[in-house]
Amino acid sequence: MLSEPTILILLYFILPIWLAAGFADWLCHRASRIEVTSGIKESLIHLLMFAQVAIPLLGAMFLEINAMVIAIMIVAFMLHEATAMWDVSYATATRRVSPSEQLVHSFLEVIPLMAIGSVISLHWGQFLALFGCGAGRASFVFAWKAQSLPIWYIAPIMTIILAFEFLPYIEEFVRCLPVADRGVERTPFDGRNFVNAHHK
Repeated sequence: MLSEPTILILLYFILPIWLAAGFADWLCHRASRIEVTSGIKESLIHLLMFAQVAIPLLGAMFLEINAMVIAIMIVAFMLHEATAMWDVSYATATRRVSPSEQLVHSFLEVIPLMAIGSVISLHWGQFLALFGCGAGRASFVFAWKAQSLPIWYIAPIMTIILAFEFLPYIEEFVRCLPVADRGVERTPFDGRNFVNAHHK
């Protein structure tokens, strides 16, 4: 099973790029100094989006993929996209979102869809059964994988997620704690002033 091309692409291409894009997004936030512009509200939105990604990702890594897990993936993806729209709408009104950050966002929007599509292709019967189609019966129970991912893959991936995804966004949250408590004045963003300043 683990030697199938689709699984190899998921494990060694899609997931690493996804994690790299998440860390790059944090670097973009740090470069734009969101602690003095969009502040803690945007940081909380980022943590919400992290949870919306982490839940289905952990489910896919440790649980048998069935109709229940696929349903969670689909719902989480839809919620993540709606939250992403909220995030971008708020961010663009309060700080400069650079072209580099916009490019990173494009990866973060497409890669989860690629991952879900790949998982569904591997478990097509359960996907059809989720909607009452096909010959199989939908399973809505949580069960550990019968063939778990090897520890030599799980350990580094979980370490990377902790060190380069979870902890950086916790650091961002701490950095964006209410600026009034730290005596820092937030800097309002005016897109027109930014454009004018770069055309002088």
